[in-house]
Amino acid sequence: MTETSAAVGILLISHVGIASAIHAAASRMLGTLPLRNEVLEVAFDADLEQLSRQVDQHLRRLDQGAGVLILTDLYGASPSNLAERFDRGRVHTRRVSGLNLSMLMRVMNYAEQTLDELVHTAVQGARGGVVIGRA
Repeated sequence: MTETSAAVGILLISHVGIASAIHAAASRMLGTLPLRNEVLEVAFDADLEQLSRQVDQHLRRLDQGAGVLILTDLYGASPSNLAERFDRGRVHTRRVSGLNLSMLMRVMNYAEQTLDELVHTAVQGARGGVVIGRA
């Protein structure tokens, strides 16, 4: 898939340090990430109104007509609440919380999927990445 074809964009929103670390690990493992993506990290004392403008800018850059999947770290926390503000915005978005490396890797490995399909792929990737090993 080329970056010029209509593909889902990916926006990672997390508390400081989380999304950038997961993004860096995925980039190192895959080389070039096949879907357009950006990272926004939220400080604990951040002004969510100001961040809303930044999210809007990220969404506009990422959307190529297929929508944007927003992956957040913790449901109910500021990054997830910030993303929730855009559920019915100008850009078609879907939000999945519980961001982890398995989730992002799975999404990037199914770059041809639609936004709705990627929602399920993200959840499967996150859950599938939790494994109980032998001690």
